[in-house]
Amino acid sequence: MSVSDQSPSSAESTPATPSIPSARPASSGESDHSGESDHSGDTARAERSVPPPHHPAHPVDRAFLNLERSRPDVYWDAGGVAYLSGPPPALADLRTYVAYRLGELPLLTSRIEGGRRLRWQPDADFAVDRHVHEVVADGPAGWDPALHTALNAPFADGAYWGVWLIHGHAPDAYAVCYRFRHACQDGSAAAMTFRAMLAEGEPSARPVPSRSRRAVPRRVASAVGLATKFMAGTFVVRGHRPVAAYVPTGERQLWRGRVPVDTLRRIGATRGGSAHDAHLAALTGALAAWADRAGVPLPRVTAVLPVDARRPDEEQTWGNRCFALPLELPVRIAPAGPDGPSDGDAALRRLDHVMAATRKLRGEVWRQAIGDLVRFMPARPTEWYMRRVLSPRVTNVMATSMPVADKGSLGETQVTGTALIPLLVPGHLFAVGLSFFGQWAEVSIVADSGLPMGELLPELWEQAVTELEDSSAPV
Repeated sequence: MSVSDQSPSSAESTPATPSIPSARPASSGESDHSGESDHSGDTARAERSVPPPHHPAHPVDRAFLNLERSRPDVYWDAGGVAYLSGPPPALADLRTYVAYRLGELPLLTSRIEGGRRLRWQPDADFAVDRHVHEVVADGPAGWDPALHTALNAPFADGAYWGVWLIHGHAPDAYAVCYRFRHACQDGSAAAMTFRAMLAEGEPSARPVPSRSRRAVPRRVASAVGLATKFMAGTFVVRGHRPVAAYVPTGERQLWRGRVPVDTLRRIGATRGGSAHDAHLAALTGALAAWADRAGVPLPRVTAVLPVDARRPDEEQTWGNRCFALPLELPVRIAPAGPDGPSDGDAALRRLDHVMAATRKLRGEVWRQAIGDLVRFMPARPTEWYMRRVLSPRVTNVMATSMPVADKGSLGETQVTGTALIPLLVPGHLFAVGLSFFGQWAEVSIVADSGLPMGELLPELWEQAVTELEDSSAPV
């Protein structure tokens, strides 16, 4: 396997290279991207939704920057992988294409500067070559090491993000790995980056609150009450000791599973919930099964859920607009003895427990309160809360989900699957991401390579989904 930051020679390049969309604006009636006839609407949307340069850094951005400084040995980044069918592009062509698309994503050519008043401003020294790289696998057996390299490669000095082209394991398949420092973006903004780079500029399917008509005092009361509730929750478990499940190696690994998205929707709908509720219930069942097999005691599992807090008119933003909420997963709900409830009953009890906890999150009042918190909470309380809620004394699994796109392509090659790379918080067991792409709900598990039997988790999640489907089917 080789890693390259330079354009490969003809001997190293894949013989069949697909055509990349032209890196110039399309003339009238001419397409500059496979499946697209006009980008004027996309560009107009970007111009309307992106704030001007020299935008103040958000308190969540500053919180992540300070976390980076306090733990420089940790990967404070997230991202995703797009899997494509067809021959890979040349590195030079991919760099040209990415550079062209960055015109719709000025955040990615900006940096945070300043002292006490940090601000986003254009990066005068930005160079796409320092951000787009290549990992060439050593044949079919080299896929795992190549992906491992892309997941763990350091960013270039001063870079906030990176793209890795992964190929060489098959003549007609490759992957594009996008990673970003969490001080730069959150998951919703990263999903928009995917749609700008590899999809067709479709609008986000993220849930957003409607414009609130509630009086300001009531909104303030809701926001303060919500902040008090979750801040108090970080003290309740102050005496809790994190589970020492493994000795960390500092190297991340990624495993995937998938089920039809309609399956999760049906499961959630049968109990009045959502596909995300079904996912969290299946994750709980998978955790319980994994703990039994790996011999890891799990007296408590509390997931941290990132919640998008953008306003309805916001799509892309400078930095983060998310809030982190703790949610206990009912891993101690287990099948009873021979005379007790069936396994299916236990699965449905997990689903009911999850839905009871998430019901308020789906409500308009709480979503508006979360948005108000993210917009108006001062920097110091924000950083204090972020440190507390990410502490392994409070939470021990990161669980995020994101609607990505209906389809995607790069030139003549098609995206066949996606995998989120959620933030792996130090001291957490692992991080799990659920991406909705096309007809599939794809789960990805990111964990330290020292986690015992971590490779079993996607399969156990799929089995837990099947158990939920069977249990919730009408008799």
